[in-house]
Amino acid sequence: MMRSLFSAVSGLKNHQTALDVVGNNIANVNTIGFKASSVVFSDIFSQTISTATAASDTMGGTNAKQIGLGVTIAGIKTSTKEGSTQSTDSTLDFSIDGEGDFIIQAADGSYNYSRYGSFQVDSSGYLVTDNGERVLGELTTDPTATDFSGDLSSLSAIRIGGDKSAGENYTDYAIDANGFATAYDLDTEQTIVIGRVVLATFANSAGLEKTGQSLYKESANSGVAMLDYANEGYAGALSSGSLEMSNVELATEMTNLIVMQRGYQASARVITTSDSMLEELVNLKR
Repeated sequence: MMRSLFSAVSGLKNHQTALDVVGNNIANVNTIGFKASSVVFSDIFSQTISTATAASDTMGGTNAKQIGLGVTIAGIKTSTKEGSTQSTDSTLDFSIDGEGDFIIQAADGSYNYSRYGSFQVDSSGYLVTDNGERVLGELTTDPTATDFSGDLSSLSAIRIGGDKSAGENYTDYAIDANGFATAYDLDTEQTIVIGRVVLATFANSAGLEKTGQSLYKESANSGVAMLDYANEGYAGALSSGSLEMSNVELATEMTNLIVMQRGYQASARVITTSDSMLEELVNLKR
């Protein structure tokens, strides 16, 4: 059977995968904190008809004769480039200016990371995501602290609305660029510091694995989470009243859509052409 058939099938299969990636990027063009992906193609092994030969005193050298046997996907890369910032009317919407991810604790206690900064305060006073998962930080009242020395296990959910069961009655809560969470205590009639947002950075943030809902988890190749206060160390500053939008570049994705479509069509044409040649071969007997 012709090698071109199998090469073309690999072209169909892998261009379809690339189209899936492009389609997902386009679908998430308006998703808060979304990071676009791109496909990298690589050729697979080749069949060697003859090996290369070295030059001699009387003859020149010859190159190897090889026939490629198709294409494969070498990798699907995630772009960590910051998306554009969009202003909002909510003081509990945050974008991160620079490196870092918010640390989000799921219901099962696991840790996730996200640039999705659309938060709200639940009925218990906790700062939570739109899905109700709690945002973590340090419960500190020290406004002079600069270096976070703890680990993930030392973090706590930020309760800027106050613990109603304990009689705490807070209002006018806010979080500044350095991550300090403050609120006005109606009982003492003073503005108090409740805690501070802690951000996570990674040696290879592109290695984080997507888990859905604009959340990511640590992987074997992302490196461990390095924690620091917002606007300290490698962590960026918070900007209230704004959200980081998707970093998908629609013009690029539409161009990629055309490129992948043509690659798919060309691979399909190779199959039909190979089929026509096989048909001619079969008809030689008639």
